[in-house]
Amino acid sequence: MDRAPHVLALCLATLMGCTGTREEALQQTSTLSGIAMADSVCSLCHGLTGESVSPMFPKLAGQQNEYMQLQLTDFKNHGRSAATDSRYMGGLSHLTKTQIAELADYFASQRAMQADTGTPDARGEVIFRQGLPERGIPPCSACHGKDGGGNGVIPRVAGQHASYMSHQIMVLQQTGQRPNGAPMLPVDHALFQADAESVARYMAALGTKQ
Repeated sequence: MDRAPHVLALCLATLMGCTGTREEALQQTSTLSGIAMADSVCSLCHGLTGESVSPMFPKLAGQQNEYMQLQLTDFKNHGRSAATDSRYMGGLSHLTKTQIAELADYFASQRAMQADTGTPDARGEVIFRQGLPERGIPPCSACHGKDGGGNGVIPRVAGQHASYMSHQIMVLQQTGQRPNGAPMLPVDHALFQADAESVARYMAALGTKQ
């Protein structure tokens, strides 16, 4: 079976999604494998191995498999209602369970996302390692691990784009936009914007340097 038309349609749809226009072509059922989609579609925004260059799009390289499957399933079922989620990923309702599993396997198997080369944020390190007990904020490392690698449905944060993470912290304050992020709600509401940016910068500097 000639898969070229499917690849072309998916590429065009993804490019349209990245420019904020319509993504109807992504609504079609595709016979592509998850690996083929990662290579032909996901790579346009997230990079070939998931090491995205633009902070608008999260790094997926080495991300937790279970977390990836959970997020892709949410995109499929329109379970993430933040404006940016709908704008860029709203056309993924066509994904099958097999494609979701294959995509998660592919990105989880890649070399873990590379850390920023900047100096780690001192305030962010305190929040990540010790938390802010006076405001009821536990250390991020308690769930995400001392190295920020995550575990299962808890995402890897080490090496992720700082601006992406600080934005997500703010989004997670609204459970209507991210129901699966409910466990983070008490923490996020206690975090000021400056704190969110500090800890995001620290997490971005964790991991292997480029």
